[in-house]
Amino acid sequence: MSKNTSSEIKLTPTAPAALPALKGLNLQVFVMIAAIVVIMLFFTWVTDGAYLSARNISNLLRQTAITGILAVGMVFVIISAEIDLSVGSMMGLLGGAAAIFDVWLGWPLPLTILVTLVMGLLLGAWNGWWVAYRKVPSFIVTLAGMLAFRGILIGITNGTTVSPTSPAMSQIGQSYLPDGIGFGIGVVGMAVFIVWQWRGRMRRQALGLATSSSTAAVGRQAITAVIVLGAIWLLNDYRGVPTPVLILAALLLAGLFMATRTAFGRRIYAIGGNLEAARLSGINVERTKLAVFAINGLMVAIAGLILSSRSARGRLRRAISPNWTPSPPASSAAPAWRAASAASPGR
Repeated sequence: MSKNTSSEIKLTPTAPAALPALKGLNLQVFVMIAAIVVIMLFFTWVTDGAYLSARNISNLLRQTAITGILAVGMVFVIISAEIDLSVGSMMGLLGGAAAIFDVWLGWPLPLTILVTLVMGLLLGAWNGWWVAYRKVPSFIVTLAGMLAFRGILIGITNGTTVSPTSPAMSQIGQSYLPDGIGFGIGVVGMAVFIVWQWRGRMRRQALGLATSSSTAAVGRQAITAVIVLGAIWLLNDYRGVPTPVLILAALLLAGLFMATRTAFGRRIYAIGGNLEAARLSGINVERTKLAVFAINGLMVAIAGLILSSRSARGRLRRAISPNWTPSPPASSAAPAWRAASAASPGR
């Protein structure tokens, strides 16, 4: 007989987590960030440092804010397993309508903004009604909308350019925050974001759910704070934080809150993950999809307002022209698709 095997059993010691931060690292995100850094360094070298100048970064952020706002709405459409091809033409139509209200009709700015936002909601809901209640594929509905909205824009402008927008209207897309206000908003925003994340972390711990280490959480928040406040400091070196960038940041936070902290956001994920299971669980699929497209239309209206006010800055003839063709929705769908695929559910 062999001796007691308990004395022969040797427990293999667990390897210490030497790099806990790398344990939860998303390789796709890391590769994407690394590629962006390499591209930025390349163009900085080619332009002798002009690429990373405060002026160029400010201009890039102002231009990409419109695409980012479109992506905020598009990401929920994609998560719900749908698509919207009409956002470019809808943005041109709503921007043209806003310019008409401002230039030709002389409406006050609050009324122009309100009517444009309501129009965006209605146009988005129109697309959503066909998709949700009439069961027409979103590809067909929004492809038709893309052509229709472009034709309506040409019709309402009578083939002429609508310009120049009023100084009040131009402030939406061309103004900058004062240095102190911009930095103060950044500090307060980061503080609220960190408190929000720690509250969520404590809630998960109270429920017995897995959480990352405190060191990793603090490290990520510190890196985020350095990037955000450093960007504000760089922008203040030129003219300050552009107003469109502030609007984009507010909409991103609102979208993040809706996606992660509301029942409506969970319904969108459920619909994108399994439509029939969501329906059987009691979710009103039609109403949710209608709301998703309406929200997307609202984001398009905001982007259209910024586009209309920003385009009149350099050359007034370029403000809103029927010959100007909005770029296809691929530029807004690409970041939205990346975010939706990271969130996983949408097919």
